[in-house]
Amino acid sequence: MQARITELIKRYEQIAEELAHPEIIQNQKMYRELAKEHKDLAPIVEKGREYLRILKNLSEDREILKGHDAELKELVRDEIEELETRANILSEELKLLLLPKDPNDNKNAIIEIRAGTGGDEAAIFAADLYRMYVKYAEQRGWKVEVLSSNAIELGGFKEIIFLLSGENIYGRMKFESGVHRVQRVPITETQGRIHTSAATVAVLPEAEEVDIEINPADLRIDTYRSSGAGGQHVNKVETAIRITHLPTGLVVTCQDEKSQYKNKEKALKILRSRLMAMKEAELEAEIAAQRRSMVSTGDRSAKIRTYNFPQGRVTDHRINLTLYRLEEIMEGELDELIDALQLAHNTELLHHKNGK
Repeated sequence: MQARITELIKRYEQIAEELAHPEIIQNQKMYRELAKEHKDLAPIVEKGREYLRILKNLSEDREILKGHDAELKELVRDEIEELETRANILSEELKLLLLPKDPNDNKNAIIEIRAGTGGDEAAIFAADLYRMYVKYAEQRGWKVEVLSSNAIELGGFKEIIFLLSGENIYGRMKFESGVHRVQRVPITETQGRIHTSAATVAVLPEAEEVDIEINPADLRIDTYRSSGAGGQHVNKVETAIRITHLPTGLVVTCQDEKSQYKNKEKALKILRSRLMAMKEAELEAEIAAQRRSMVSTGDRSAKIRTYNFPQGRVTDHRINLTLYRLEEIMEGELDELIDALQLAHNTELLHHKNGK
């Protein structure tokens, strides 16, 4: 690990020099790429430098123990114990930081929320989840763009698809994929009984045109008039778009914009991301068919979390974490949950890497 850290520190210092070169500054694309790499390396370099410094001090202290100065030896014994404790902590932190990164972690994310079992209450819960993610995005300075939605009259969504744009979004949001279950008294319930409903969340890395090339001949594009929550047509012209990807059978519809061109652009954005997710799922299945991750990142059939309103608690079933902070979580306070999921995921990856 020392050799790897030394190598990364050299790379970090090299990038710092390159960022000062006039030709790099003039090339905005290259400058952004190098600046991002520099920023990504910073946490490893900071801890790595401290780790190497401690190892050097330990080596010097152990040399003193071989000498004849009893008073000095007594002093370094206490110091060695402290340094060894700190070195062990840094070693574990660095192992996690040095794990291979998912290349999609830095991408924007497309979030698809769909009402599951529970009728209108499930659609209302889907809207609550959407609001929760919008609040979280606002806290982190991310941009939210609705790509497609299918609303009901009570204010919920049968389906809503939106794009989150910013820094390192997919890496934070990918653990939200799965079935989210809610236990509460619905607004539609007249006798005060607690119901259990569900909504599914799928988080896809946004696919750029360079990631997925779509042959126009593989697409069937239909237009129709968009409709409102009650089913009535809200446009007199056919601005809504339905795109069918013939080789896979994937169908994407988009009607939120008044412009047919904008609806087509958004539908293609969703289609590209779904195709990339499908392609990556096939690769993952081939590479690790027998391995089941403790923290699922994409299985929409798995119940991942329960929101219990009467008890004010949220339980994430993948890591057996229960927080009695439901109100704050529904207001977008998701960091505690997501941090715990990331830590569990990285720890599980580390154990797998070490063959445990």
